[in-house]
Order: sequence, then structure tokens, then C-alpha cells
Amino acid sequence: MKFIVSSTYLLKQLQVLGGVINNSNTLPILDNFLFELNHSKLTISASDLETTMASTIDVESDSEGSIALPARLLLDTLKTFPEQPLTFVVEDNNTVEISSNHGKYALAYADGAEFPNAVSVEDASTTTIMGDILATAISKTIFAAGNDDLRPVMSGVFFQFSQDNLTFVATDAHKLVKYSRADVSATETAEFIMPKKPLNLLKGILAGNENDVLVEYNDSNAKFTFKNSVLICRLIDGKYPNYEAVIPKENPNKLVIDRTQFLNSVRRVSIFSNKTTHQIRLKIAGAELNISAEDIDYSNKAEERLSCDYQGDDMQIGFNSRFLTEMINNLNSDNVQLEMSLPNRAGILTPIDGLDEGEHLTMLVMPVMLNN
Repeated sequence: MKFIVSSTYLLKQLQVLGGVINNSNTLPILDNFLFELNHSKLTISASDLETTMASTIDVESDSEGSIALPARLLLDTLKTFPEQPLTFVVEDNNTVEISSNHGKYALAYADGAEFPNAVSVEDASTTTIMGDILATAISKTIFAAGNDDLRPVMSGVFFQFSQDNLTFVATDAHKLVKYSRADVSATETAEFIMPKKPLNLLKGILAGNENDVLVEYNDSNAKFTFKNSVLICRLIDGKYPNYEAVIPKENPNKLVIDRTQFLNSVRRVSIFSNKTTHQIRLKIAGAELNISAEDIDYSNKAEERLSCDYQGDDMQIGFNSRFLTEMINNLNSDNVQLEMSLPNRAGILTPIDGLDEGEHLTMLVMPVMLNN
């Protein structure tokens, strides 16, 4: 088995696939990349048993075979090469010899047959979605997903496909984000929960990608096929909480404010907040928003006044500044709207502008109790 490939082209593919590999694996074979050569097509795979990703690249070769090569060693070596052709030759003594313009390097390899096979997604439903739209949907929601091992269903992003739209939801019980696209739809209604790791991989690869992604899914697995790559992952088992029930429908108090100004103000004031609660207070009266925070233990406090457009009753409401900052940060509009009903009901944050047609985004943040 022998092939010739460009060093930077190979490195670029391996760096993407390297994101699948865990730092500590139960099976030693999972510390490797699987190389499957079929004449001029080389398919490289990486897996952690839950998620498997494979990319096919063009190489110069007329042989066939499959071997598993140590991922870390290969990546570290490739990073040091300038752009040049590398020749990989499988020798008899269980090593692969890599020849560059300046030298030769030998790595021990494992038999490719030991590598676990990727799951096949049978009886799958399919949807096609543009790469960039999928990447946007992931990045707008994934930050709100939880990290609690006791509630695994909330540690992923909920995909809800219907003939009218595609909806993506994430929540950790303190904040919730719902992102939907009315300009994309599925052939049949379906819902499943995607884990964070494969989503982060997709987000990185598909950002700015105009190509279509084929999404195939059944009850237990999902498969994403795009350009020359395939990603298959196991879905999170369980029923997603009824998120519609927690979104307050009647919100008579509406605040519209410049996003950047609001974000910077919250960031500054929150430095003075209590280090465990991160609590900041929003006091709204007339066209003025007063943002304040106090850390009684250290006698630190801060207060800022901003002008805003407000319709509703005067009110005071407390929020965790970290959640609020994270949410405003994930919007890219010039102005945002915060809708509220009561100081103990969730606030709803929505962008006023900057959305495509058919794009809807709702963020919900739970208040914290104010101690007067």
C-alpha cells in the first residue's frame, strides 16, 4: 500500500477529524485515524464510538488497503512540514514510512480491521439544509444547552423538523433559546436531540459553507453528509421538556435598546456584582434604564443609566449577568427588545433587526429574586 498526498491538504483534513478523538479512550484503537485506500481515493476516519466522522480525499496511488495510524504523532509531525508532497509506504515490519523532501519517518501502525465500524442509519428520514444555515442554527443555540449529567436531554440541542419550518431549541432551565427557519422545511415531522460534541464539530466545519448538507436520522442516530465528509452520531435518548409551556405569552412591558450599549453596560456593572449570584438589577422607569449591581460582602457597587424606548409599567427585575451577557453577545442586531410581564417571570430577548427573511430567534432568561 503506497500513496502520495500534499502535506497541508492532509493536515487540514486531519485537524478537522482530530476533533472527534477523546483525550482518554477506553479502546486504544480509537487513538488512531483509520486510513482506507482505494486507488486514488483515501478515506480517513476518526471515532469515539458515539461520534464517527470520515473524509475522502484525492491522492496519487494505484493500491488498496486499510491501516490505523496514531493520531497525535501524525498531527504533530504534519504541523511542522511546509507545503510539499509526502509519500506514505506500508513496509513489511508493521511500520509506515513517510518520505518528505528532506527525510524519512517511520510510524508503527495497527490493522485497519480492528477499527470499529461506523453505525449505519437504517430506515432514515431525510432533510436537506444549507451548511451555513445549519452552522448558524447551532451557534445561536448551543451555548444555552446544559452541562448537567443528571439531565442528559437538556445537554443537547433539540431539532424539531416539520413541513412548515425547522426549529432548534436549547435550554439549561435558566436560559432558553429557540431558533427557527420558515424558509427551510422537512418532508415529514420529526424531532431528536443532538449531543454537543458533534454539533461543535459541524459548527466549525460548516460556517460560511454554501453547500447543501444531507441530514438523515432515525430514532437512535443521525448522519450528516456534505461535500466529501460524513458525520454519524448517536442521539441523546429521552423526551425533551415542553419548552413552549415556559415561554410567557403575555408580556406587556417592552424595552427596546441599543444592543452594544446594553451589552457593555451589563458587562461593566457585573464586575461589581456578587461573585456567586452574579446578580444585576434592571430598574426601568419612563425612558430610562438603570442597571446596578452590589456586592454587600465587599461594599462594591456600580450603577449606570441608559436611555431606552420603553412601554409598560415601571418595574425592577433581577438577572444573572452571565446569562444575560451570553445571550446579548449571541445576537448580531443593532437593537434588541426585552419583553417582561412580572419580576418573577422570565424575560424574553429578541433581535429587532439583522435577521434574514424567515429567520426567527427568541431567547428567554429566568430572573433572579431581588433582595431589597
